Amino acid sequence: MHKQQIAYISFDVVPAPKGAAIHIAAFSQALAAAFGHIELVTVSPTAEQIDKDEIFPQVQQTMLPAVGSNLISRVLYFQNLLRGWLQNRQFAAIHIRSIYEGFVIGLNKNKYCEQLIFEVNGLPSIELKYRYPGVAEDRELLHKLHSQEQICLAAADLIITPSYVTAAYLQSRDIPSHKIQVIPNGVDLDVFTYNHSGGILPAMIKRPAVIQIIYFGTLSPWQGVNLAIEALELVNKDVPAYLTVIGQAREDQIKKLKQLALKLGIAEKLTILEPLSQTQLVEHIHAADIILAPLMPSDRNLVQGCCPLKILEGMATGVPIIASDLPVVRELGEDKVHFLLVKPGSAKAIKDAVLQLHNDPELATKLAKNARQRIEEKYTWKLAGAALTAAYAQLGIKRLSKI
Repeated sequence: MHKQQIAYISFDVVPAPKGAAIHIAAFSQALAAAFGHIELVTVSPTAEQIDKDEIFPQVQQTMLPAVGSNLISRVLYFQNLLRGWLQNRQFAAIHIRSIYEGFVIGLNKNKYCEQLIFEVNGLPSIELKYRYPGVAEDRELLHKLHSQEQICLAAADLIITPSYVTAAYLQSRDIPSHKIQVIPNGVDLDVFTYNHSGGILPAMIKRPAVIQIIYFGTLSPWQGVNLAIEALELVNKDVPAYLTVIGQAREDQIKKLKQLALKLGIAEKLTILEPLSQTQLVEHIHAADIILAPLMPSDRNLVQGCCPLKILEGMATGVPIIASDLPVVRELGEDKVHFLLVKPGSAKAIKDAVLQLHNDPELATKLAKNARQRIEEKYTWKLAGAALTAAYAQLGIKRLSKI
């Protein structure tokens, strides 16, 4: 059996207009550039297996279907096909992102690979209840998820996470610190360009009569989009303002947000758009005056941790950001230097910050400029990729020899 170099396996659809898909694309390209051929295995958007030639240089993709009426049945369907795909294959390293694909490998690590890399962005034992509220009462399922996570964490030779909050949480679950490496998310600066004339204009230019606010990202409960709508109503008592929400959501989530806007009397001030390509998204960001990232103070954000890609991408664009004052956000920059931080869960605090930026265009411009510089220095996919390949090399994975 011929041993291959690296497999990157993820229970995600790639490409897709989601942070996970962007992350996977960036990391798989970095690994291929450093170590040669990569097998990328992801979820098929159809009920059929799709085999692609090189989607990036040295990256060959296999899309396995995940068919079923609910998440568990889709995961089991995918896992069964993954076992078949892994049959008679062995890798120097396998890279996983969750228990959904990783449990199959974690149980039989030595059968499939020499080194297992577990990239922990989120854990189902914490996150799943937000998508399926009934899970919170299902102690047996939560225990099972937690146990499967521990098996994968214990089997991993290297654990990568984008947040120091997540790293601390993993250590609280008896994972030794020497196995954990923090590699923050990055930004593609060629896509998320800096708009010198965008955002709130310098003080010598007249303030806009109307404030254009934008939120982009998933509409998951921990993101606090409902707070943004409540803040929009408060802002409109002082200055006319509009909110554009761009992101992936279920129909019931969109319906609830629209109902809230209607109840508050600002339905005509809210626009909700489906996910856009990154290029289209940047056009909408550049047309805005303020970006909101009103993350909620939940266990997902406070205990598990995250590295909010929307904040990093927004920081690159020349539009000032208002974000919740949480440890995961403070990792990325400094209040009143790179963004304005507000009390989590407070629509009034968001409103006050919006008016502060509206009334102080010089501050808005300073924040936007400092934020871009911060991204250029610390948070590009190039830097993240270099940290990732260095971590792989430390495991003994052989780099491509440079001629």
